[in-house]
Amino acid sequence: MRIVVKIGGSLMKEGVPGPLIKDVAELSPKHQLVLVHGGGDVVTDFATRLGKEQRFVVSPEGIRSRYTDRETADIYQMVMTGLLAKRLVLALGQAGLKGVSLSGADGSLLLGKRKARLVIVDERGRKVAIDGGFTGKVQKVNAQLLEVLLSQGYVPVVSPVAASEAGEPLNIDGDRAAATVAAGLHADAVIFATNVGGLQLDGSVVAHLTPAEAASKLPKIGFGMQKKVMAAVEAVEGGVREAVICSGTRESPLTRAMAHDSCTVISPA
Repeated sequence: MRIVVKIGGSLMKEGVPGPLIKDVAELSPKHQLVLVHGGGDVVTDFATRLGKEQRFVVSPEGIRSRYTDRETADIYQMVMTGLLAKRLVLALGQAGLKGVSLSGADGSLLLGKRKARLVIVDERGRKVAIDGGFTGKVQKVNAQLLEVLLSQGYVPVVSPVAASEAGEPLNIDGDRAAATVAAGLHADAVIFATNVGGLQLDGSVVAHLTPAEAASKLPKIGFGMQKKVMAAVEAVEGGVREAVICSGTRESPLTRAMAHDSCTVISPA
């Protein structure tokens, strides 16, 4: 099987998630894995240390995101590609694997289109348009680069930084980046490993949803999980067989996710 694993930023705050890396090592002999990581909280922490106050905005659909001006884009790229990706590569090496880190700029892996403007809801609840900053959405994935690395036994570690048409770094959402990579690679599954056991509604984890059912639940879901569910739907609609949202802190998190053990699965049937 070919599996894309999104390691949530909540798992990266305290360092590298040991149980997850151990599971990657156990699965690698039989499966091809690509890791995509988050780390927004770590970016915020470093930006604060550098004296750069971070601004967060909310879209009319209720999606919360970081507003990325050029200085923030540089900090974002520095932390994601220079720090967090290398932590994962070093951990993979300790587990006996050949990890290699890539941002979207490397080999034109992730090409994105910069947003000219953003429509947000201001403090008074009004919709206003602001400059798009250095955020964007992935338009193209260079799957061939990942295919070459996978064929040689490497575990690619992808940071959620895309390259714009003008050669600028773009902050892209990590969950949606993982969905796009999974679709581009024709992966069998994309697993979103986070700090909770899956999508919780009415006090319990939802075991299974179709893409249509998942999309209909979005208004009821909180900020962080909203993006994961949205990305899961996009992955399945892009041809990935299934998307799984699971806890990345338990033992054998990926193996258990593949077995649909205590997690949320989004698939056509």
